[in-house]
Amino acid sequence: MAHTADVVIIGAGIVGSSVAYHLTEAGCKNVLVLERETRQGLGSTGKSMGGVRAQFATDVNIGMSLYSIPFFDRFEEATGHPSGYKAHGYLFMATRPSHMEYLRANRERQVALGLKGVELLEPGDIVRMLPQLRADDIVGGSFCPTDGFVDPHLVMSGFMARALECGATLWREAEVTGIEVDGDAVAGVRTTQGPVATRTLVNAAGPWASRVAQMAGVDLPVEPLRRMLVPTEPFPGLPEKLPMVIDMSTGFHFRREGVGLLLAWADPDETPGFKTSFDPAFIEKILTHAANRVPCFAELAVNPKRCWAGMYEVTPDHHAILGPAPGVRGLFLANGFSGHGVMHSPATGRLTAEWILYGEPRLLDARLLGAGRFAAGRLLEETAVL
Repeated sequence: MAHTADVVIIGAGIVGSSVAYHLTEAGCKNVLVLERETRQGLGSTGKSMGGVRAQFATDVNIGMSLYSIPFFDRFEEATGHPSGYKAHGYLFMATRPSHMEYLRANRERQVALGLKGVELLEPGDIVRMLPQLRADDIVGGSFCPTDGFVDPHLVMSGFMARALECGATLWREAEVTGIEVDGDAVAGVRTTQGPVATRTLVNAAGPWASRVAQMAGVDLPVEPLRRMLVPTEPFPGLPEKLPMVIDMSTGFHFRREGVGLLLAWADPDETPGFKTSFDPAFIEKILTHAANRVPCFAELAVNPKRCWAGMYEVTPDHHAILGPAPGVRGLFLANGFSGHGVMHSPATGRLTAEWILYGEPRLLDARLLGAGRFAAGRLLEETAVL
């Protein structure tokens, strides 16, 4: 006899774990989470930079951050486990007047939606925050003190631990090999650990979301895109509470990681695909950007063996795909976060749970994130992408 569950979640990363947490907290106990690896966090979650911010350009992304960041702040109270949240802020540095116009418009929208503390900065303000900067081309910037970063593995583990305490079940080494559809509705899933009967299925498969959706006959415009991160060896002399610093002229950004730094940059030559190996040639590229913005970074030491690559799950408009899948009743999507999966995981989990339990999102109006927007030509535009 097949195993049965009220809800089956495909993927035990930070998003799937958050969905399980929010479902069980709302009283839905018979939740089964399927993880194809031997342990959680081997996909995108464990390779994330961990940044969290509310400085976005669209209402829905700002709204998701306004729920998620305070949740990270009270995460231990909610789950009994730490999140590693550090409110060091995000500092966007503008090098053109158009950058400042963009930041100014974004700030107006953020403040109107309830974000507190975000401010526009003069060049002198920025230099005082990080005196080592080369600032001759900086015309201003924006800073929000409640932005910062979390430990993605701690958050994922905390969500899942609390969900398991509340009755959820986690199967490891349980790869999904097929989705059963009865007419136009989900009937179950086939896994390497046997079949599971269910009428409600959540696709939280990260970069593999499109492949999973295709098992149910759903086309999902989500592509994997490699992103590489470079941690440095210890580097003294920087402010203790260093924010995430973003150079808007290049997209290069960095933050403190232990006694060193964590460097990131979206290589425009990167092409979509399932690539998880780190390219050592990337180090020279990113260090060139680093030293150009902060001259003393020419002395940064990097051990290539400590560098890593992960995958973004990217949609055409860099917004998530959330809600019911078109044409298949009982299939729910939590995909395509385009680098925002960790920071928006609390809101994603709650919204998905609300769709399943109540038939609609209640936290905020997330219906515009539905998969049908692509066929209808209603794409969103998020330009604050790192």
